[in-house]
Amino acid sequence: MSNNLEKLANRASYYISMEHNDWFKNDVMTVINKDDADGLNDRFYTTLAFGTAGMRGIIGGGTNRINPYMIRRITQGLANYINEFTGNNENDGESGSVAAAFDSRNYSDVFAQEAAQVLCANGIHVHLYPELRPVPMLSFAVRKLGATAGITITASHNPAEYNGYKVYWSDGGQVTPPHDDGIVEKVSILDDSEIRVMDLKEAAKKGLFSYIKEDIDEAYFTMVKNLSLRPELFDTYAETVKIVYTPLHGSGLMPVERIFSDMGIELEIVAQQKEPDGNFPTVENPNPEDGQAMHLALELAREKKADIVMGTDPDSDRLGIAVPVNKSKENYTLLTGNQIAALLCDYLYRSSKEKGLLDSSCRTLKSIVTTELVKKITESYGGQCEDVLTGFKYIAEKMRAYENTGETYIFGAEESYGYLAERDVRDKDAVSAAFLAAEMTFYYTSLGISLLDRLEQLWNTFGYHEEKTLSYKFPGQSGQDIIKGIMKEFRDSVSDTIAGDPITEKTDLLKGDNNFPEADVLIYRLEGGKSFILRPSGTEPKIKCYIFAVSEEDNLESSKKAASETITAYTAFFEDIIASVKQRSE
Repeated sequence: MSNNLEKLANRASYYISMEHNDWFKNDVMTVINKDDADGLNDRFYTTLAFGTAGMRGIIGGGTNRINPYMIRRITQGLANYINEFTGNNENDGESGSVAAAFDSRNYSDVFAQEAAQVLCANGIHVHLYPELRPVPMLSFAVRKLGATAGITITASHNPAEYNGYKVYWSDGGQVTPPHDDGIVEKVSILDDSEIRVMDLKEAAKKGLFSYIKEDIDEAYFTMVKNLSLRPELFDTYAETVKIVYTPLHGSGLMPVERIFSDMGIELEIVAQQKEPDGNFPTVENPNPEDGQAMHLALELAREKKADIVMGTDPDSDRLGIAVPVNKSKENYTLLTGNQIAALLCDYLYRSSKEKGLLDSSCRTLKSIVTTELVKKITESYGGQCEDVLTGFKYIAEKMRAYENTGETYIFGAEESYGYLAERDVRDKDAVSAAFLAAEMTFYYTSLGISLLDRLEQLWNTFGYHEEKTLSYKFPGQSGQDIIKGIMKEFRDSVSDTIAGDPITEKTDLLKGDNNFPEADVLIYRLEGGKSFILRPSGTEPKIKCYIFAVSEEDNLESSKKAASETITAYTAFFEDIIASVKQRSE
């Protein structure tokens, strides 16, 4: 046996000794019994990283998988940090509390209970949702319950084989410095002998465990409904405007259906995707930005002649929208995340201005990879728009800062189909975004125009904006080397032009920047308002490239053609560099 294989076998043996769940133990034993060296290496060549926002990985046995052992381990690290933060190390200080939720993914409920058992054993009170709930409802509950922190078990929009673990702090946003670094440090130095577990029945008797009650749900539903800027529209259009909705087998069904029903809207729900199912049997990826995932919803829309189609991902923090391309409602087009963001931003500011609710303190927040059209729209109404790093936790961090500066948060958006209009939630909220999208549809229906008509009006005013996200997956140890090689190639060799267009500014956030924290991100600004941004994914073995094209030709068709040419040229440029790096790595 080689030294490397012996090390892997030892790691596997240790894992089996620590794992109490038979399914996950047997998953590793099967690999060992088959003498599957590659499978053993993939499960044990590294330990699944607990990063600054939590952990995400493939469900299975091993240290490079997500399983009960890994959940217990990282939760013990979180518990150690919370107890240190609250002064509860010796149970003589103020004990902390954690709100916890889970979505429809396989083992999500199991992992949530595993985490709860560890937290309770460390003297931390756990408030657990008894059934699956979306991410935004967890964020809301953290704030409403006054919890020290929050966790939710989800892998968002990833394929069925994944699950994950997100950590939130007391403001309801995903953890940011210093808490994220502190938790990561506690996990990294953890000795497994520290892991404590308490049966939840015993924890309940000791006052350390309780289920979240319906009053928290009701408070969330009321908050969302109170976001309405034109409630009178529901009396006129709730029964006449047809809305198709799919939860994509996830957690969105209950809150979306309940809120819409309260407002007099009867949704047309995709029956095949209505029930929660962690195998996501009708889709390749449960992601509403994916046309394949929205296929059944579009079929139903054509049948029902729907005015708008909506889909939420498994943890209901992302919202996808499709709209009819003409009045016959025979064909539909999926809006991009950037287009949805622009429309929602415009609707919120337009309606707020008409009701006299805007002043110079109004703010929009968007990620650096979200369309500049959002910024232009905000500024046209007298507001200001700030950029943050990718990750909604940075939007939440700014929202927290606004509470001290007196600035007024109006809207936040990420190009990856994430939107937030309320201040009582500090993460993407597809439930409230769907509610506002319905009201927005009612409004433009009352004006005799469609959402596409309004989008075209925005392009005619601010210039045609087209964006494209390129995402390339490179799994495993060799894949990480390729991703690092691509970033190095850009840093070392790309500084003058991209596809022949002159670079006017190159920013490497790895070297630090006054406006952003240090991050593995490259930003290129080019002539004519074009941009090219490159970064590795923080949650998946992917590298992502964001291309932004802006065109103001004599007419909209000419502008679309020019922008499309830019997208094509920049895509080819990026793919050529990927091919070169891959060839050198072989």
